Amino acid sequence: MTSALQKNQPDTAFSFDNSYARLPQRFFAIQVPTQVAEPWLIKLNEPLAEELGLDVEALRRDGAAIFSGNLVPDGAEPLAMAYAGHQFGQFVPLLGDGRAILLGEVIDRNGRRRDIQLKGAGQTPFSRRGDGRAALGPVLREYIISEAMFALGIPATRALAAVLTGEGVRREEILPGAIFTRVAASHIRVGTFQYLAAGGDEDGIKALADHVIERHYPELKTAENPYLALYEAVCDRQAALIARWLQVGFIHGVMNTDNMTISGETIDFGPCAFMDAYDPMMVFSSIDQHGRYAYANQPGIGQWNLARLGEALLPLIDADRDKAIEHANAIIKAYGERFHAHWLQGMRGKIGLISAEDGDLELIQSLLALMQAQGADFTLMFRRLSALADDPEAETEFASTFREPTATAEWLAHWRERLLRDPQAPTERAAAMRHVNPAFIPRNHRVEQAIEAAVEDGDFSLFEALLAVLSHPYDEQPAFAAYMDPPKPEERVLQTFCGT
Repeated sequence: MTSALQKNQPDTAFSFDNSYARLPQRFFAIQVPTQVAEPWLIKLNEPLAEELGLDVEALRRDGAAIFSGNLVPDGAEPLAMAYAGHQFGQFVPLLGDGRAILLGEVIDRNGRRRDIQLKGAGQTPFSRRGDGRAALGPVLREYIISEAMFALGIPATRALAAVLTGEGVRREEILPGAIFTRVAASHIRVGTFQYLAAGGDEDGIKALADHVIERHYPELKTAENPYLALYEAVCDRQAALIARWLQVGFIHGVMNTDNMTISGETIDFGPCAFMDAYDPMMVFSSIDQHGRYAYANQPGIGQWNLARLGEALLPLIDADRDKAIEHANAIIKAYGERFHAHWLQGMRGKIGLISAEDGDLELIQSLLALMQAQGADFTLMFRRLSALADDPEAETEFASTFREPTATAEWLAHWRERLLRDPQAPTERAAAMRHVNPAFIPRNHRVEQAIEAAVEDGDFSLFEALLAVLSHPYDEQPAFAAYMDPPKPEERVLQTFCGT
């Protein structure tokens, strides 16, 4: 594979500083990408490339070769990360990057360290029986969803590029192969700590924790107990993140511990989806047969995953195991309160409240119960409520979101009474609500239409149009109003699939 180690032209300006590669080699396996036949650049995220300090013109020229792994940039140190994970509750002591290769890290224009990873770049020592490749459909899905999450203001990994490989991959049928370039604050997961803990590697756990503190939580270095403070900080970030998921109707679909980052970013957009009609037990993932990762279960699963992180960190928290367990238990128990506070604050904003009263939770829960009973579309209902905040004539359209429009009258009366006690002008309230209630989300049927057109016909126009609309989710965009609409019965997507 010496040809895969060709050096890139210097003007691509990948200024790598690979801190993870400087950790003990048992944390990863050195692995160069496997070359592909005929790479073709589908999409380059030029604004993100500029943010990363890369040369956009050079990437337009050489991007197909670079983002396919055929041309490895100067300074890259390609590796596959080792990690473990609980998959649907079952512990696997070694998973690792079976089809992803971390090229290295760059410092972006804002001084932030960012990973650049190729997903679908060939087999690694962790591939087991997998081919290490990705199909075009999952690559486009991850590109669309990750960029939509970013535009929604939700911490998530980003899409830098998508490339066709010119080769087929075998799934249920032969599909076009593709490679996705993912950018993350880091790819360190709960499962990374579990991998070291499963081997009894306390020195490794400490080295990884020190690396995480230096990279993501430098303010904790002077804490009385930096490792306990780290655990608390990760729990808080995840509580805030999952609350944001619920506030836009997002269902991750595969919340295994190897899919939960230490940085607090959303990662791995495989069988994920956004709800249409509100249903707290909604599941889309074809592999979630028992609803473990249903919409309403996500906060509890987050707590369960974080408890596994706490177990791995126990040797660092206190030399006395009983004391370490006591400290960790206090933090994981507080997670529920942290999540509830984040969720309630966000939901107050969605219904237009800036002050807090004891009855707010009941008002929110009664609205959600009404939405479930009446089959109201989650995104459309909140967007129309935003319009109603300063326009009484918008009530008819708001009520039409529900199966029986008259069923909304009682709740609206309570809501308006509550607004009278909230010190905000109607126009300001409506503007604030539109800022947190998106008009546009990646509707599942729209995503599938874009993928089908690309895979079946080589037509990327729907993919491009969807990306453009989703880049401004809180704007009205009258020309694209149809993208706000829920699916027709025949357009509904009931299952999504993992890309492996």
